[in-house]
Amino acid sequence: MTVDISNLVLLRNDPEEAARLLADAEMGDIDAQYAMGLIYAEGRGIEQDDSLSFMWLTLAGDRGDSEALKLRNIVAARMSDAEHQRALDLLDKRRPFGGSPAMRAMRSGGVRNKGKRKH
Repeated sequence: MTVDISNLVLLRNDPEEAARLLADAEMGDIDAQYAMGLIYAEGRGIEQDDSLSFMWLTLAGDRGDSEALKLRNIVAARMSDAEHQRALDLLDKRRPFGGSPAMRAMRSGGVRNKGKRKH
């Protein structure tokens, strides 16, 4: 099932739609994963949470969504070290064996800190 994300502008005050998209994202729908990353990044219908945004955008990126990775990098640039660690912990719970090579590089500091100021 592919989720139509063209109506995301309407999600600002729609927790029911956010809950539906979350269910689809948890089932592995790449469009819903991107949508959840955007929703958490901006707090559309749910509380804003950069760690969850980063997680969902990374999962969508793992499945080939290059736009999700671009947005993830924007979100990562505003995250504290604690938020970033929480995001990595959340990803570890969703993925077997420590995640993709890109995630292992991020965990070692190779991707996240590129061009980013230290907190």
